[in-house]
Amino acid sequence: MKELFDRIMDFLDSTKLPAQVAEVDYMGLFTNPWFLVPFVALIAYFIWKQKWRDIIFVVIFIGIWWVSGTQYMSELVIDDEVQIDKVLPVLFGGAIVLGVVIYIIFGRSD
Repeated sequence: MKELFDRIMDFLDSTKLPAQVAEVDYMGLFTNPWFLVPFVALIAYFIWKQKWRDIIFVVIFIGIWWVSGTQYMSELVIDDEVQIDKVLPVLFGGAIVLGVVIYIIFGRSD
């Protein structure tokens, strides 16, 4: 199992995906019409079809993406040591988001 995980991590490192995600210009992205027009069209389509669950998933994804780029998240590990007092709120927040997602997927019906 460890070999599989190591191969996956090596593949992600070779694609430089984490570095690309870290260097995203959020303001540039959300003011770029090549991104904004399809994104607004997708949200309008979800509203038109009344797919509230999908809209909630998009909002959760954007929220997690935004939170992961904050200064708070960059200070979770300092000098190769995990800051426990800063990790606990992230864990509780993640548990709440996971609970909402599980409730939306399994607890409700459209």
